[in-house]
Amino acid sequence: MPTNTYAHTGRRPPWYARKMLKRGLPPAPYEIAYEPGLMVPAADGTPLPADHWFPLADGDFPTLLLRTPYGRGFPWAAMYGARFAEQGFHVVLQSCRGSGGSAGDFARWRNEPADGQAAVAWLRGQPWFIGVLGTVGASYLGYTQWALAVDPPPELRAMVVQVAPHDPYRTAWPGGVFALETALVAGVGLAWQSRGTSAFLRATLRLTRRLRKVTRTLPLIDAYVPAVGERTPVVEEPLTHPERDDPHWQGTGLGGAIDRLTVPTNLLGGWHDLCLDQTIEQYVRLRRAGCDASLLIGPWTHTSAFDQGWPHVYPESLAWLRAHLTGDRSGLRPTRVRVHVGGADEWRDLPDWPPPVGPGRHWYLHPDGRLDTGASTETAAPLSFRYDPSDPTPSRGGQVLNRDGGSRDNSALEARADVLLFTTEPLTEPVEILGPVSAELAVGTDTGYADIFARLCDVDVRGRSRNVCDGLVRLPAGATGPVAVTVAMSSTAYRFAVGHRIRLQISGGAHPRFNRNTGSGEPAATATRLVPTRISVHFPSALVLPVATDLPPVGEAG
Repeated sequence: MPTNTYAHTGRRPPWYARKMLKRGLPPAPYEIAYEPGLMVPAADGTPLPADHWFPLADGDFPTLLLRTPYGRGFPWAAMYGARFAEQGFHVVLQSCRGSGGSAGDFARWRNEPADGQAAVAWLRGQPWFIGVLGTVGASYLGYTQWALAVDPPPELRAMVVQVAPHDPYRTAWPGGVFALETALVAGVGLAWQSRGTSAFLRATLRLTRRLRKVTRTLPLIDAYVPAVGERTPVVEEPLTHPERDDPHWQGTGLGGAIDRLTVPTNLLGGWHDLCLDQTIEQYVRLRRAGCDASLLIGPWTHTSAFDQGWPHVYPESLAWLRAHLTGDRSGLRPTRVRVHVGGADEWRDLPDWPPPVGPGRHWYLHPDGRLDTGASTETAAPLSFRYDPSDPTPSRGGQVLNRDGGSRDNSALEARADVLLFTTEPLTEPVEILGPVSAELAVGTDTGYADIFARLCDVDVRGRSRNVCDGLVRLPAGATGPVAVTVAMSSTAYRFAVGHRIRLQISGGAHPRFNRNTGSGEPAATATRLVPTRISVHFPSALVLPVATDLPPVGEAG
């Protein structure tokens, strides 16, 4: 069927797809239409509905495939279907098996490689498909791209993977601790988002109202249900499979696909995104494999990349897809890497990541709360604090899914008795860091069951402390120590200004972002006892910062 005949058979898009998420974006050269509810067979023939968006114009256009478990309405229809169709792409937005009106059961992470291949096979039979394919999408929509990359079809010419994991286990159990708040928010999203806007909003409000109570109730396997509204494998499956080598996780990690990939891939992340570490790892592994890869990291959380970050994310994605699907490379930036530098609130272009900043500089902890570059030679008694799981140290900002994430004022948190602080004198010259941050600590406990949360903060001239990056690790069970632990605190690009101070927080958790350590050694899902733990920090211990020197000025190419 000729393209120009087909192009005038679709429906007028809904109002929100035409009007929303357009501010700050390039002009749209095409009017668009769409065909909703096309049935695309999965690998076993199960019908999976898909919506087809396309420009109302003569000519041949490349195709973008997006596969989602979150439904095909708002915001995906506006964000991807309408916005990319307006720029000259066919866009196929397909619901994953068991979601969004699809038949079958939603077996999270399991069916995506085979069902993605089946979707491409269906595309080959469409009269408007010209054999030029790209993928784009965020979060689980990014994971479905890695799933397709396990065996890339020959038509696949470009990928745009946004704030997405390739290893679900590390998202569920970062540092060996259950990501409780992430699991609950994801549970609500996957259970309710495709049931309609009003149902989803009510479920979100219910979670907000009940979050504090349910995350402090034991056992967790039963307590979470009132917050989500129903039992769901999205929460229960990861909660009840805490070990990396559990058969439950077998085949869900797709790092092998990254190591073999040759399809040009654009990666987008946020410094406060819970998938940040995996995004950076994806870039490093793609570059090691010789794959054409590009990286953009902004000052965003997992969700804010698509509101405050959309004027950056959309043009970046569009330029990459145009370059590799149409040959128009005019919109590509000159360097592989662009990162937002916090503190300076500016962007830096770099030839690669991580930049060549050399070995990390050690800033040593002292028993009087100082933090400086000189190691203490005195024999000092450790500092200790009491972590009480019945009143767990709260989370504030950071890498979470809700709108409370990102950089926040930490004053109330730092006033607690269960948070240790180590702070430099006011800086006499700026300190810029680019790369991974960590804390090398000697830690002991009186029970052998504890977590260590470490957070880097910027203290301004008014004394306000705001978080930059952080991380958590579970100590070896039964070890009273002191034991040497390295707390990986993610990567960052940040400039501490003259007069500001660098601060390291150390505490026993960040609840409910991470499930509290009950102190009893019982499994997270079924624990019923709470045992307080005294945690001690011994000396020497140090904060390790990747201090940048001999780099181009902020905002210029490296």
